[in-house]
Amino acid sequence: MKRCLLSFALILFLAFFVSCEKSKVETEEEQRYLIEQVGTTAIAQLYADGFKDLSLNEKILAYYLAQAVIAGDTIDNDQSHRHALEIKDILEEIITHKEGINPETFKAILDYTKLFWVNHSQYNARTKAKFIPSCSFDQFLEAAKSAQKNGASFDLKEGESIEAKLKKLEKTIFDSNFEPLVTAKIPPPGQDILTASANNFYENVTLADIKNFNEKYPLNSKIIKKDGKVMELVWRAGNEDVKPGLYAQELAEVIEKLKLAIPYAGEQQKITLQHMIDYFETGDPDSFRKANISWLQDDPPVDFIIGFIENYKDARGIKGEWEGLISYVNKKTTQMMRDIAANAQYFENKAPWKEEYKKKHFQVPVANSIDVVISGGDAGPLIPAGINLPNEQKIREQYGSKSVLLFNVMRDARKVTGGKSAEEFLLTDEEKELVLKYGSLADNVIIALHEVIGHGSGKVSPKLTKDPSDYLLEHYNTLEEARGDLMALYNFFDPKLVELGILPNEDAAKAGYISEAMSDLTMLRRIKKGDRIEDDHMRASHLIQVYLEKKTLAVETVKKNGKTYRRVKDFDLFRQGAGELLAEIMRIKAEGDFEAAKKLVNAYAVKIDPSLRDEVIERSQQIRYPDFVAFVMPDLALVKDREGKIVDVEISYPMDLVAQQLKWSGKK
Repeated sequence: MKRCLLSFALILFLAFFVSCEKSKVETEEEQRYLIEQVGTTAIAQLYADGFKDLSLNEKILAYYLAQAVIAGDTIDNDQSHRHALEIKDILEEIITHKEGINPETFKAILDYTKLFWVNHSQYNARTKAKFIPSCSFDQFLEAAKSAQKNGASFDLKEGESIEAKLKKLEKTIFDSNFEPLVTAKIPPPGQDILTASANNFYENVTLADIKNFNEKYPLNSKIIKKDGKVMELVWRAGNEDVKPGLYAQELAEVIEKLKLAIPYAGEQQKITLQHMIDYFETGDPDSFRKANISWLQDDPPVDFIIGFIENYKDARGIKGEWEGLISYVNKKTTQMMRDIAANAQYFENKAPWKEEYKKKHFQVPVANSIDVVISGGDAGPLIPAGINLPNEQKIREQYGSKSVLLFNVMRDARKVTGGKSAEEFLLTDEEKELVLKYGSLADNVIIALHEVIGHGSGKVSPKLTKDPSDYLLEHYNTLEEARGDLMALYNFFDPKLVELGILPNEDAAKAGYISEAMSDLTMLRRIKKGDRIEDDHMRASHLIQVYLEKKTLAVETVKKNGKTYRRVKDFDLFRQGAGELLAEIMRIKAEGDFEAAKKLVNAYAVKIDPSLRDEVIERSQQIRYPDFVAFVMPDLALVKDREGKIVDVEISYPMDLVAQQLKWSGKK
């Protein structure tokens, strides 16, 4: 799955101007959606209004699938860092036993806990950098001791004190320079991309150790080195024929919920779910492949993404992070996606790359606008804006792909954002007018094109014997995300979009280019220190804009009244440059050209100007512009009659991140 992130690189022109302290008068609508702002992360309520219109079977299916997502949620914590689950438990014990804790210290710990929940660890899920509490270690320790007196259980070893336990975790929690990155693709001297990354996909392993190691379970295993021997620890529940592996308990519970869902699923969906159960039991990659193929042959009203899917957190781009996302088709807004999908061959034929890399018989992809009911792991509370699956190139070429635009996610994020960032970061009145008028629409279309005709397009050279990601390694995800964006940008002025009624006119296309150029500037506010970008999506965006500015002069950086702006000088040159870069990235992917990939990424995608970053951070703070928008999910509950028969599934909106996360942890 290649996704446009809910950090909303494509909607950054929207400003966050409502603070959690209610520093100004808010409308009722803003109060309903915005819950609070923790640091630079906005917390909003996600609404799934169409859920009530689903059939009873569809509601029950969604309920059990949602329970499966929650059952596996802590897997992502453990994958993120070897101590993440331990830290999570400590934090939750403190905040549920708060009597007598200094109020300022408690607020600092609570805020840290909220960010920990949002990111599933002490690392920002997008920038990959560690964040630390605003209180001191001594204050944290005193709070833990108070909580212990109040009955908190810290899972201490025999004879171990809470002080000794926290001392062992002090650097992990409080030292931002210790294991600073969860994913490090440019390691410091003396380290490689595995030893410099703090994630838990590898243990005592270097790149040299696994150079000739044959991974039988590349997506769903942890690689360790023990007694000088490299081995895989497979993520699986096990069955009568296969021994349990890592996460056996969590996956057994996931399987239990999936089995409860099967009676309410459609016939094809039942087949998909059974393949997923087989996969979670055995870890067999072939079962996952069968599940993906079956999933592609189905377009149900209620759908799911569950499993070890994305590999952005792994510096090698191999290991899949746990995620789950349950959704239903938004019938009112899905026509745009289907119109693009129906014309996928048209856009493929006009792609700027060589004929040998073009699909001649484009498998029309499944494409929908969806509303998310619940998401977890890598997919939430920071939720993507668009998704395209599956990731395996051979399946894409032979069976097609599914693309979805997450409509309610984007809509509800915009409920807590407004037009002040356009006022702050756009230079001319004409730019501001175009973006305020067409920006939201342009963003939706860019994401739709990115997913449907971006990731779903192209074919690779027959000389490749493995997936392109196996050749491009740590650079694959960056280039694939850039390829998706570029396919959207290259086609944004195609008259077909106006003909289909997807865009109203050329001005809307201009708004898309303007906001894309600006988003690379505003994106800098997320990188709090250093001069490098680690996240693949952010690298992809930066690669495009730096290339356009340096190679084509289509984009320029200008100063006015002490402020920096990024603007489009020439829309034709912008499209031309996008086409040139797109053709080269498609060639790199198709040929598995690692050296060209490395050169392109290092030249345009990684480096930033720290002084410009500091300026953008200061300006963003002045207008209360968040770095990210995270969500509290809807709650689902079964309604039964006196005989115990399910008669409905009730949906409610808790408006409370703490209550929801504690409920998921079983502590409320």
